Amino acid sequence: MSTQRRHGRHTLATGASAVVVTLLAAGLSGCGGDDTSSDANGTLVFGISADPAQMVPWTATSTQSIQVLSQIYSPLLNTDAEGVPEAGLAELPEISEDGKTYTFTLQDGVTFSDGSALDSADVKHTYEKIIDPASSASSASYFTSVAGIEAPDPQTVVVTLKQPDASFVSGLTGVNTAIVPADVDAKSLETEPVGSGPYQFKSRTPNESITLTRNADYFAGKPGAATVEFRVIPDEQSMVSSLKTGAVGVAIFDNPVTAKTATSGQTESTTVDSLSYHVLQLRATSPTLSNVNARLAIQCAISRQDVIDSAALGSGKPTGPVTSPEYRSDPDAQPCAEQDLDKAKDYLAKAGKPNGFELNLMTSQGLYSTAVDEAQNIQAQLGKVGIKVKVEALDSNAYVERWLAADFDAAIAMNGGSSDPNTMYGRYFTKAGSFNKVAGYNSPELDKLFAEGIATTDTAARRPIYEQISQQLVDQAAWVWLFTPQMYVVANKGVEGLEMRADASISTLWKASVS
Repeated sequence: MSTQRRHGRHTLATGASAVVVTLLAAGLSGCGGDDTSSDANGTLVFGISADPAQMVPWTATSTQSIQVLSQIYSPLLNTDAEGVPEAGLAELPEISEDGKTYTFTLQDGVTFSDGSALDSADVKHTYEKIIDPASSASSASYFTSVAGIEAPDPQTVVVTLKQPDASFVSGLTGVNTAIVPADVDAKSLETEPVGSGPYQFKSRTPNESITLTRNADYFAGKPGAATVEFRVIPDEQSMVSSLKTGAVGVAIFDNPVTAKTATSGQTESTTVDSLSYHVLQLRATSPTLSNVNARLAIQCAISRQDVIDSAALGSGKPTGPVTSPEYRSDPDAQPCAEQDLDKAKDYLAKAGKPNGFELNLMTSQGLYSTAVDEAQNIQAQLGKVGIKVKVEALDSNAYVERWLAADFDAAIAMNGGSSDPNTMYGRYFTKAGSFNKVAGYNSPELDKLFAEGIATTDTAARRPIYEQISQQLVDQAAWVWLFTPQMYVVANKGVEGLEMRADASISTLWKASVS
């Protein structure tokens, strides 16, 4: 469809460019219905374990919502396979000598899925919406250095910073900063997303599926499949069966045994490394965990390798806070790098709780497969020093709501990493961070270090700053970082052109086709 909006002065005509397909039940279909104007290229069904309920880009926190939205929306910049920023909707910016002015030039001819042109006013609107505290945007912290945003002409965006920020460009590469139309009400995007990505929203059946159709005018090229369906299958064995029968074309697992089970003559499994990390989040602002010694007792009572071996079936490596390759934390540089029950008991005594205490631990069902097993493993380990853990396993949507509201003492989580450590943690552990209420910990020292960390673009100069940040986080047991996982992408052999990227990102799923 095509509508005239604010962009009427340069709206691009789309005519009858929508590809008409018949949604087939199978995950792989070589024929897409009665489209006679072009090859239909079929339907690709992507299996996900939880309902992607967050449909506005800056609100998305669950992996499943991010997977879906990365097909519908485009950020200003993309990343290459190594996570390094590259051109997207705009070319890489020109940066002034003082490092405070970023000038972006948008590509010509980019349209939203309603046919209207995407221009600099949309970029300005999106970023100002994210900055607005009323939006409660998860990505607001990426813009803390921004002094102003201008759109001097339709193809140019100029961002002025208060001070140099080495992480600024990194924050513009994810779906949480993807561009939305300036004159479409944000509330309506919750039910009918309008983006410029490779696919456009068609329909959603809550807890069952979301169906997307090819955006024939996608600026980066023609998407391979005419239709992509994200099908919600919470049970792993049902997902395995769906892959083997071809009802699902692609699924991602974090369980190596399940991935192996899903491999057959018709499917292939590929292992990819991850910047993501599994973590026991401890909210220092909760009365139960306000004493640092209580948190250190938890840290010392946990064997990370035992969590990996038991809950993750050996698939992962112990980690410290920062997983960014150039700034990676030493996983052994922390109190009790190995489990030390005697030291844990000493910390309990210092906390005035020599006999332990009760701890409520929130975990999720469906967001990722090992969450409940991790919680139960930690429950057993902490029980050895008298910390009585009550595990509360919530469905995925309830978990996300409680997490965002910071309505928990402790939580098992899997968080996404980044090639830039400030992008990873500035939003969690600075006083003004978007998720600081959720993280539950900040300090003047950390605020100062994070400010220093973005003040220079030199990696060698930044590295010792993030070493100090990492050390403070583990010395205060802000959280207990457990491990970085390996991910397993299982795809039907009829899926072609599927790129394997770090963290099993599917930002380039549009390049895949089915045969």
